[in-house]
Amino acid sequence: MQRNLVTIRSSSIFLKAIALFGSLTISSLCAAAEPDVTAFVHVNVVPMDRDRVLADQTVLIDKGVISAIGPDVRTPSGARIIDGRGKFLSPGLADMHSHSDTREDMKVYLATGVTSILNLGGASSDFIDQLMPLLNRSERPGPHVYAALRIDGTPDYGQLVVKTPEEARWAVRIAKTNGYRFMKLYNNLSPATFAAADDEARKQGLGLAGHHLEAVSLSREVRGGHFLVAHLEEVIYGLFKPPEADPLAAPPESTIITAVDLLRHNHAFVVADLITFETIAEQWGHPEVVAAYFARPSTKYVPFRWRLYWWREDYKDRKGSLAPRARFIARLAKALDDAGVPIVSGTDAPTIPGIVPGFSVHDNLDRLVAAGLTRFQALSSATRTAGYVVDQSIHDTPSFGKVQSGYRADLILSDTNPLDDLETLRTPVGVMSHGHWYDRRSLQGLLDGVASDYAVAAAPSR
Repeated sequence: MQRNLVTIRSSSIFLKAIALFGSLTISSLCAAAEPDVTAFVHVNVVPMDRDRVLADQTVLIDKGVISAIGPDVRTPSGARIIDGRGKFLSPGLADMHSHSDTREDMKVYLATGVTSILNLGGASSDFIDQLMPLLNRSERPGPHVYAALRIDGTPDYGQLVVKTPEEARWAVRIAKTNGYRFMKLYNNLSPATFAAADDEARKQGLGLAGHHLEAVSLSREVRGGHFLVAHLEEVIYGLFKPPEADPLAAPPESTIITAVDLLRHNHAFVVADLITFETIAEQWGHPEVVAAYFARPSTKYVPFRWRLYWWREDYKDRKGSLAPRARFIARLAKALDDAGVPIVSGTDAPTIPGIVPGFSVHDNLDRLVAAGLTRFQALSSATRTAGYVVDQSIHDTPSFGKVQSGYRADLILSDTNPLDDLETLRTPVGVMSHGHWYDRRSLQGLLDGVASDYAVAAAPSR
């Protein structure tokens, strides 16, 4: 028994050493091998400052930041050269409403061109304390992560509960100490605790996001400015009371006018998550639709616990139809964007059955185009506008969302112009995150590794 115990301990130490070496190999050693300066040469730039393409440019990346762009930029000796002839360089994408918190999800995000995410609550402490800092220092493959601490007035939805204004203020202070950059204010906060959390977050320099609160009007929620409304559907809950005979009725068109005026006047932001609501609508009362999600190729990249949650979720057992509301929300998204209200792309991945991290960002862009937005408008929601919202919310972070000097080097190299065809972003030539370059083969390797790990974990023991 003692010998077996020694053997087990020795094996454990050996395996830990291998794991540590693998971790060092992937992060430290590979990062050390990368040059400080990278030059994309003869590349067509889609800067996303406005609807245009800059032909035959050189883009220099120095220590993770875009340092120069132009047709005559000199390439320093020793720089890594990436030939961009015939290719297009655009900003990496952002998912501004995510609930992903695993190493595997982060790899999938990166492999699908998503280089920034806003986790709007529910992340594990291990993710916040350990993985997020590694990701944000580019010591693990994945996007840059901004995280929100979610608070509520009751335990009904499983959030951190705060009952008094003083508790709300301390929750904000503790969030800041622990690396959260946003607060998410949830459904059952009282008016007093909402006011305290809102005030303290602004004092502490944290961004604000939230649902429509039952005891607080939507106009009061957004009154302080720069408040991120977490879903388009919150407008329905905040501005419309359906008739008792038809609780799933869509609001009248006048509600769109009211919402545009309210949100624009108060300089609010909105997560335009069309894919989220439309996916809920299509499975509402349809278990066969949910069953079909499990056959999709992308589902193999979803953690098992979420696949189980997908089947247990009760949308498939509901009665009635959300189709009228889904059409209303699509019209609302276009009206907000046309009126200049900043809308950002978000997905709620992976909490909604059928919503896969990374892949769903592209699906959402397609839904925005189907709603009548131009490709530039849709792409802006996941690039320049996402960066603008973060800049306006927390102020002290490197800018992202444009191909512009001084911005974080989060980029997608594609075969064709995304302003002509957004599909090209689904199969990137390569992705740069924090200045680290991943070519097509590396990106596929990330996906294959995630799928392989899940397959091994699911295999019966022998």
